[in-house]
Amino acid sequence: MMTATFSGALAQTPLSAYVDSNGFINVQTLTCAQLAGTFQEDADALTAWYSGWYNGLARKHYMDLRKGKVAEHEIILYCKANPEKLIIDAIAVVFKDERARLGIKMKAD
Repeated sequence: MMTATFSGALAQTPLSAYVDSNGFINVQTLTCAQLAGTFQEDADALTAWYSGWYNGLARKHYMDLRKGKVAEHEIILYCKANPEKLIIDAIAVVFKDERARLGIKMKAD
């Protein structure tokens, strides 16, 4: 799905370009433009990491592969339309829209 979405990218940058001196990527600072401009396998790895992070925060111990692919596609579409946004913000928007569409209410802590 994402291959067609990224096919218009002029130059691709590997995620390794964003690592710090210790070999880490600060996922809270990556932009939608960086996600859209990386290689397919790097985009897949990055979106899988974000999915795990969000599911861990929600204490979910399962994976819905179909919904995950749909959400990943929606995040890419959002990022293409909003390259200046942070990926974490794009995920929050997509997840909020999805919960609203499904009528899911979030618990207050």
